[in-house]
Amino acid sequence: MTESIYNIPVKTIDGKETTLAQWKDKVLLIVNVASKCGFTSQYKGLEELYEKHAKKGLVVLGFPCNQFGSQEPGTEKDIQQFCSLTYNVTFPMFSKVDVNGPHTHPLYAFLKKSEPGFLGTEAIKWNFTKFLLNKKGEVVKRYASATTPESLEKEISELLG
Repeated sequence: MTESIYNIPVKTIDGKETTLAQWKDKVLLIVNVASKCGFTSQYKGLEELYEKHAKKGLVVLGFPCNQFGSQEPGTEKDIQQFCSLTYNVTFPMFSKVDVNGPHTHPLYAFLKKSEPGFLGTEAIKWNFTKFLLNKKGEVVKRYASATTPESLEKEISELLG
């Protein structure tokens, strides 16, 4: 069986085991997020993209990660509160994951293998690295942390059809 992004187990921010299968046939924007990062304000743009395109089939998925400068030190509850109160985040959020190293979450192993970064390196460089997937669950593009959510509008719209 071909590995599918929809079969990889993930845990929601409130601790429920699930997979991404519920978002089959959707355009996915998967982001490793952090609450205390120079790019944290991107939550606003991510939420705006989600609100604008959710009815057309876009789902933004946030995966908190504490591997870069310990910029996501809180518990899942802390993260949830911060996202809700500070940025009114309504897109799905998940439990903290490792995106690099020996404990790399299987989702991130899949994403990095599908779309290596600069010069073929698979390592995630920093928080707010973004992966855009088409409706078939295939990684279309990987974006660096500095790429703003707003700048993805055209490509997202094209994938939504």
